[in-house]
Amino acid sequence: MVKHIILWTLKAELSEEEKAAAKAAFKEGLEGLAGKIEGLEEIHVYTEGFSSSNTDVMLESVHTGRDALNLYANHPLHVAVKDNVIVPKVSGRYAFDFEF
Repeated sequence: MVKHIILWTLKAELSEEEKAAAKAAFKEGLEGLAGKIEGLEEIHVYTEGFSSSNTDVMLESVHTGRDALNLYANHPLHVAVKDNVIVPKVSGRYAFDFEF
């Protein structure tokens, strides 16, 4: 099994309302992939971190293996969410993938 963790920082120029809308769209778009991509076992988006957090959104997903993670990364449904919902709103992205 592979765990895929992504942390995003939203663009500073976004208003609080725009940030809230972006977080909701990230959650809806990514969690909406559940059951649609082979090898994607779990997917969760966290948007309400403590004030001590230095990023705005976290993705945690579980995949059956490295091949499944690669399939997810390149799957058209995921790419559409990434390109249309996430990329326009973020200034930073941090990733950590590992087998467990």
